[in-house]
Amino acid sequence: MIPMLQHPERAIISAQLRQNEVLKGMPDEIREELERTLTIVDGAKSDFLLSQGVREMEQYFILDGVLKRTVSNAEGKEMILRFAAEGDMETSYAAWRMGTPTPYSIVCVTKARVARLPLPQWVDFLERHRETKDLFESAVMRLMTEVMGHTITLHLLDAPGRVHRFLRKRPDRVDRIPQKQLAAHLNLSAETLSRLRQRGKI
Repeated sequence: MIPMLQHPERAIISAQLRQNEVLKGMPDEIREELERTLTIVDGAKSDFLLSQGVREMEQYFILDGVLKRTVSNAEGKEMILRFAAEGDMETSYAAWRMGTPTPYSIVCVTKARVARLPLPQWVDFLERHRETKDLFESAVMRLMTEVMGHTITLHLLDAPGRVHRFLRKRPDRVDRIPQKQLAAHLNLSAETLSRLRQRGKI
């Protein structure tokens, strides 16, 4: 972990932050204030950025790579709720606001780089900048809607329908996600997903 202000690629990272869904359009002086609080983390494939059940939470802005939000049970069975990539954010803001442990983990699917800061510090920043807070809370609501829509899809659509929906919504991520993990996200076996591809169903 390296403080952003000390990072040798600070200029590149600053440009990447300007593409983030919440930070784009932010005035330079406000973004510079935020950048003074950020730490840059480089994660390897399968690294955990956040573990399910913890109370020490962070805000993440994805600079490079793909992350997944995942829930596991006591037996280790995993449900992948969503994938996120450059320009996206990841957060456990709702759990922090409710005072509950985070209900999911955030894990690197690929080698990834994120800008992070402790969630209480991010909330303090938002309280000083209401416009950013409004944008952020709208983004959080979109994430919740996205996850809810995906969960409903698992029950209402057949296997080809689930795959087609993902291809329609996230065509840029299909080739970046290992087939086994994409299949798990769609509640399919890797064999079923492969068979659908071979038969030209997707």
